[in-house]
Amino acid sequence: MATLDPRMDAYIAKSADFAKPILEHLRKLVHKACPGVEETMKWSMPFFQYQGAILCNMAAFKRHCAFGFWQASLMRDPAKVMQLKDKEAAGHFGHILSLKDLPADKILLAYIKEVVGLNEMTGKLPARKKAPPKKELPVPESLAAALKKNKKAMAAWEAFAPSHRREYNEWVTEAKTEETRQKRVDTTIEWITEGKSRHWKYKK
Repeated sequence: MATLDPRMDAYIAKSADFAKPILEHLRKLVHKACPGVEETMKWSMPFFQYQGAILCNMAAFKRHCAFGFWQASLMRDPAKVMQLKDKEAAGHFGHILSLKDLPADKILLAYIKEVVGLNEMTGKLPARKKAPPKKELPVPESLAAALKKNKKAMAAWEAFAPSHRREYNEWVTEAKTEETRQKRVDTTIEWITEGKSRHWKYKK
């Protein structure tokens, strides 16, 4: 029996108007192709899984949607509609701007059923090897000086995960001019004081 996740309803409701019919349509197709599918949310995006293994996922961005299959690397793609340059990418149908950008329902249903069959045969994909953690970059002098002057910012900085500190370090270091660098330092202090990561604007 299918499992609906209210978080997916909320995700679709918060998406841009152009994205809502796309997400709703994809959702219906997945349930039609796999009546026992389970809905869930991973990495703040809607995912569909079957028998504990991921089938596919979809996402809405500011100007486009994406839809992809978790086991795309094993799929045949007989209709030649998938973009498989990066078979592990989240989306395999390019930037979806409207329902017209999607393959015919008949094709998508067949592809979803194929992935269901792959899950039944192979189960979960083996865990992907994790890349070794990157070494933390040294704090730029201008940012280090600004942090010393702001105790609240320094406390937030030290509480940040190494990856978040690295993102800010790279951002400041990559500035081409001293003026740009100082602006980025000022913005960094403001954002980390508020507990915001470098890319907070892009997170739902």
